[in-house]
Amino acid sequence: MSWIVLVVSGVLEAVWATALGKSEGFSKWPPAVVFAVALAGSMAGLAYAMRDLPVGTAYAVWVGIGAVLTVVYAMVTGQEPLTLLKVVFLVMIVGGVVGLKLAH
Repeated sequence: MSWIVLVVSGVLEAVWATALGKSEGFSKWPPAVVFAVALAGSMAGLAYAMRDLPVGTAYAVWVGIGAVLTVVYAMVTGQEPLTLLKVVFLVMIVGGVVGLKLAH
């Protein structure tokens, strides 16, 4: 159960990171509200997962999922260019996250 909660929390990390950018310094309230809700959910899920998982593993997986999804979203929406090197490095992050799960 902790792994499922951790993955959902990683997804919420991508949501709050994206909403933070879209809030333009909290000057736009709808994305600021999404940021606050997603941040609270993401942190609560991370805290829950850390009851059963080692802190280093849980944090690395959480950050990896959030980082990859944030960059992928930005590339899909055209906010960042899609390049072969970016895809290679994102695949490396995903490989590291999977490796941490397998090594647990």
